[in-house]
Amino acid sequence: MSIRILPAVAHPDAARALATLLGQLPDAEPATPLGDSTTLVDTLARLAADPAGGLPEVVLVHERIGPVPALELVREITLRFPAVAVVLITSEPGPGVFSAAMDAGARGLVALPLSYEELAQRIQAAAAWSVGVRRHLGQGGIEVYGGPGGRVVTVSGAKGGVGATVAAVQLALAANASGMSTVLADLDLQAGDVASYLDVQFRRSVVDLSAIQDISPRVLQDAVFQHHTGIGLLPAPAEGERGEEINDRSVRQIVSALRNRYEVVVLDCGTQMNSANAAAIEMADTALLLTTPDVVSVRAARRMVRLWERLQIRKAEGTVTVVNRHVRSAEIQPALVERITGTKVAKTAVPAHFKELQAAVDAGRMQDLEAKSTVKQALWALAGEIGIVRAAAGEEGSRNGRAKGGRAGRGALLRGDRDADALRHGRRAP
Repeated sequence: MSIRILPAVAHPDAARALATLLGQLPDAEPATPLGDSTTLVDTLARLAADPAGGLPEVVLVHERIGPVPALELVREITLRFPAVAVVLITSEPGPGVFSAAMDAGARGLVALPLSYEELAQRIQAAAAWSVGVRRHLGQGGIEVYGGPGGRVVTVSGAKGGVGATVAAVQLALAANASGMSTVLADLDLQAGDVASYLDVQFRRSVVDLSAIQDISPRVLQDAVFQHHTGIGLLPAPAEGERGEEINDRSVRQIVSALRNRYEVVVLDCGTQMNSANAAAIEMADTALLLTTPDVVSVRAARRMVRLWERLQIRKAEGTVTVVNRHVRSAEIQPALVERITGTKVAKTAVPAHFKELQAAVDAGRMQDLEAKSTVKQALWALAGEIGIVRAAAGEEGSRNGRAKGGRAGRGALLRGDRDADALRHGRRAP
């Protein structure tokens, strides 16, 4: 039996040394080493969705892989792809590291500097375990792993008051209405309003999961509030100072557990950057950044995108900007926003009709927003555009998004660089 091996090593020299040893293993099919944690997880998700390819039996994770810490990466892989055996490569193979690696789900450790004998032994043992698990489950394809996990969508605001929470709530409602199991978690840890928008009195919050080392399905079920609409809710803490109890490590574990339980995970990340919501944005399949079509907000969106890039949280091309409160006559159009921020701008622009929202917002019952509301229709179309609703609903949403977004961008495309210059200097375009 050939053993499929997927190594993840950041340093080029270490990658070459590992590739040389793997090439000497009998009956091994080593892939080209991957250089970072994001590429590794994305590659595994793609392989899990490809019945013709399938997942490797063994994944090798070097201790200096980044940007996600190695042990957190091991935990995420074992949660999302439980029949893949993960082996950690470390320079400190002592009892403490061994215990931490086993707690994270690793099937073995290999010490640095690499030894052919030890590497071969660990890989063969890990592969035998992986094959045994798949044989026990009686399946060989994607069903063994439960698929690549649920789809994680983060919603962030370029600045306060641009409508990120309203968008997050409506996206979650749209996904749930289409038949997708959905959870909405509030990671605006000091000022989260998701519970207020859905008229919820809650006893538990996301903080209650932060100190738990192993979030089991039972623990998750006890923490998530089941809203009468059908969506699960994980509110921000009522006491904002408790948000400091949540760090990037706990967020990675919480998001991985939610992804493993729900088909769609919507995270309201607010407007303030901290290690917690930065980890969520980094893990997201889709990261939305909301802005309104005015100079101050678009400048804030550009700053946020640059911040994410500098901190290696998210690349600009991996971010989707959503224009909220869009007006066709506005001088700042989606095409200009795309050019200024360097991101992809959603085809669906959300119209400026606050009067439609006011009654639902004042009552704290966003779920009761009328179906004929153009704001609701646009946000549900956005849900279809980003692929978090069932196929039929998604296709309809995409059509609506193309129609709205396409018309909205034409004026800016015709005016060209004059608008970009106007935005930079804060004056009207000619």
